[in-house]
Amino acid sequence: MTNVTLYALVIGLLHVAFLIRAILRPNREPASRVAWALVILAAPVAGMIAYILLGETNVGRGRRLRERKALALFPPMASSPGLGPSVPPPVIPDRHLALFATGRAINGFAPVGGNDVQLLADSNAAIDAMVADIDQARDHVHISFYIWLADTNGLKMVEALIRARQRGIACRIIADGLGSRRLIGSEHWRRMAAAGVETVAALRVGNPLLRALNGRIDIRNHRKIVVIDNRITYCGSQNCADPEFRIKARYAPWVDIMMRFEGPVARQNQYLFASQWMASSAGDLTHYLREPLDPGTPGVVAQATGTGPTVPFSAMPALFAALIFEARRELFVTTPYYVPNEMLQAALCACARRGVAVTMIFPARNDSRIVAAASRSYYLDLLEAGVTIFEYGAGLLHAKTMTVDGEVALIGSANLDRRSFDLNFENNILISDEGAATVVRQRQETYLAQSRRITREEVQGWSMPRRLYNNTIAMLSPLL
Repeated sequence: MTNVTLYALVIGLLHVAFLIRAILRPNREPASRVAWALVILAAPVAGMIAYILLGETNVGRGRRLRERKALALFPPMASSPGLGPSVPPPVIPDRHLALFATGRAINGFAPVGGNDVQLLADSNAAIDAMVADIDQARDHVHISFYIWLADTNGLKMVEALIRARQRGIACRIIADGLGSRRLIGSEHWRRMAAAGVETVAALRVGNPLLRALNGRIDIRNHRKIVVIDNRITYCGSQNCADPEFRIKARYAPWVDIMMRFEGPVARQNQYLFASQWMASSAGDLTHYLREPLDPGTPGVVAQATGTGPTVPFSAMPALFAALIFEARRELFVTTPYYVPNEMLQAALCACARRGVAVTMIFPARNDSRIVAAASRSYYLDLLEAGVTIFEYGAGLLHAKTMTVDGEVALIGSANLDRRSFDLNFENNILISDEGAATVVRQRQETYLAQSRRITREEVQGWSMPRRLYNNTIAMLSPLL
């Protein structure tokens, strides 16, 4: 047997093995299996390399094992205030009970009442509020961001953490190894560490080929979590950066939404932070989940959810779908990135067809041309079903929001795209309160005032090359 024949035989056997793996891969839609099989058949060597890098939703055996060990150490939900059922139980309308049951199936968190909420005016106001709370912290500050820049707002947070640590406050931060790589490699990161702030760079990329052997390289910690003293938390779409977002300044300002919660739902975000911290380092934070909470007062019902590769598959789209099916009169959605799976696209179309006023706002200019093209490939089906589509033109609308009938709202880090569904670690908070939902709905209305309506006639008039490009990009989305 010649070397050429041996080489061909090895490649052939690997080719068959990769095809079988792609077809048998669990937790994949049929479209994804078909797409990967076609890529491997069309370009055997390149296809196999692509599958190694991007084909498996795998965070690495070591990290998954550490997270399982951490969760085993956590107190049972029922015995940890803020995680399990509260007494008295929160008041939730009967028709929303199934929605919160869907949320509870993700992490086990029960909806909890007694929360005060405040929607911050803008990105700068949100950072200023966080800094003020850090300056008043009595025991600890826990922060997790996907992108943390060394700009005005980013350095405000750095200085606040150093001040807190100098007062003896325990400070721990998690920054994504890719999104925050500039800060992690800067003097500011070293200054925080020197001051005693405990730091974790999550999911470092390193050498891409070596990194791929220990988990998929493009899985990111996309969460935005701030927890202070087990009683205050922040949730929303905002990274720790100026709205000018100078690393992508051409799309500025980035328009985000951030909400401050004070109450037992902070314990649920504490749980999410602790699970990631203990999966990334040796520090044990379980004692924070056993501390008693201050007596609650009547307030907003809220429930946190944390999704990602280590929780039940497609948990995030299941929650989105539950919200869509919940709508009777109105569903209002804002998201910067819309690359849905077939279930969500069908659910939105069905929602509009049954008479619900469905409104969706996307950015007119997206920082990802590929995502923008894929998003627009879905416009015509949505419009023909009766969905009203707008594009926001006063910057990049980065807020991820859903409101249902003026009664329920969802805010957080997750987009309506496949990365948020299956790859990224995300966090959201679901709210059942007419007052709080109305405040979020009013914010959505300000986005609407700066948006342009997209008509069916306009989309039908797009050139064939444009439609071909959009649809081709959308066809590749299952590969993610």
